[in-house]
Amino acid sequence: MTIPIYVAIIIAVVCAILFGVLGFIFGGQHRKKTAEAQIGSAEEEAAKIINKAVGEAETKKREAVLEAKDEIHKMRTDADRELRERRNEVQRQEKRMISKEDALEKRVEQLEKKEESLAAKLKQADNTLVEAESIKRSQLEVLERITGYTQEQAKAYLLDTLEQTLKREKAVKIREYEEKTREESENLAREIIGTAIQRCAADHAAEATVSVVALPNDEMKGRIIGREGRNIRAIETITGVDLIIDDTPEAITISSFDPVRREVARLTLEKLISDGRIHPALIEKLFDKAKHEVDQTIRQAGERAVIDAGITGIHNELVKLLGRLKYRTSYGQNVLNHSLEVSYIAGLMASEIGADVKLAKRAGLLHDIGKAVDHSQEGSHIELGVEFAKRYKENDIVVNAIQAHHGDVEPTSIIACLVQAADTVSAARPGARRENLQNYIKRIKELEDIPKNFDGVSDAYAIQAGREIRVLVKPDKISDDDMVLLSRTIAQKIEQELEYPGQIKVNVIRESRAVDYAK
Repeated sequence: MTIPIYVAIIIAVVCAILFGVLGFIFGGQHRKKTAEAQIGSAEEEAAKIINKAVGEAETKKREAVLEAKDEIHKMRTDADRELRERRNEVQRQEKRMISKEDALEKRVEQLEKKEESLAAKLKQADNTLVEAESIKRSQLEVLERITGYTQEQAKAYLLDTLEQTLKREKAVKIREYEEKTREESENLAREIIGTAIQRCAADHAAEATVSVVALPNDEMKGRIIGREGRNIRAIETITGVDLIIDDTPEAITISSFDPVRREVARLTLEKLISDGRIHPALIEKLFDKAKHEVDQTIRQAGERAVIDAGITGIHNELVKLLGRLKYRTSYGQNVLNHSLEVSYIAGLMASEIGADVKLAKRAGLLHDIGKAVDHSQEGSHIELGVEFAKRYKENDIVVNAIQAHHGDVEPTSIIACLVQAADTVSAARPGARRENLQNYIKRIKELEDIPKNFDGVSDAYAIQAGREIRVLVKPDKISDDDMVLLSRTIAQKIEQELEYPGQIKVNVIRESRAVDYAK
């Protein structure tokens, strides 16, 4: 019998499903058995690990307990040792305190004994003092009877004797210090200044303070005066000077307080005389031309002075003021030449002592800059010079040198001291300066009057044109020691009251004479 195909397919599917279910069941049981076997082995392994860890933990626990016990024992030992040391230290401190207390008690006992001894000695000293006072009074009474002096008179005599002794010792000390200072400083100063003067070869040119214009003939005087004085009034009005026309043959004198104005007037007159035509219009024209020439000369003179001194960086206005010094004189000495000479000497001395040569020459050249305008502006040439130097930003050292070169203020630098010395040297050199007869006589008289005001001076004489003053003293009033103090005092008074170039030697002379006659 034949089975239908679809039945066969169903049977095959059912068989397949059946075999699959049986395989799944048997496979699951196999996997379960395998898993149970693996779980059993893992539990055994875990139990081994746990047992091993527990053993190790117990071992470490015992080790930690042992270590803790050792540490506790060590700490207890250290604490016991430290406690013993502190206890010993406390015992030592107690012993020391006890010994100190014993020493203090002994010292207190000694001090008490000393106080008692001092009290006894003080009492004895008081008694001795009372006895000494009584002895002193008795001795004073005896001395007063013997000497014939009272106590006050004896005291005055002793003080007078002491004063004389001190005065003599002071004079001796002054003489010693002067000689020592002179020995140490004179040679060096003389060498430096001598070297500077020797190396400086500046000439001296004494100039007059009035200008004289030579005329070709006396007829020219009338032409200069003009009809009814028209020309001379025009000249004086335009130039600002005074014309002096006197009996001096073939000469006219120009007078003015302003040297530059006087020079312009001189050039104007010379041009008028050379031209031959003299009238107000031409006077004004030639005056402008002469003024321009003088301005150029001033500028050139200032520039030449700066170049000759070897200085740079001076303001143009200061250069012009330097040029104006060409027409300025002081005691007959040309101020520009004097300033150049001071610059040279200050620079040479600065090189000798190792100071700033350029700064010394600059200060020396500008030290009299105020004289360029002191006749037309209010103030001394020092005040004006300081004002110009500050206005045109000169160095503070230069300003101080200008301000201090006549001793008005204290010098604050070695440069100022060098300028002071160079100014004195330049003014004191023979032929450098001159003064008129009236001023000279007045200065000499004032110089002789100063020593005569001192007690004990019999007379005083100025010699060597006022470079030395010889003072004669009375030998019964002035001793040899007093002469030293007197010369110093006179020198200081001369410095305070007189103005003079260079230095003045004060020579005090004390002479004793004994005269008798043989009959």
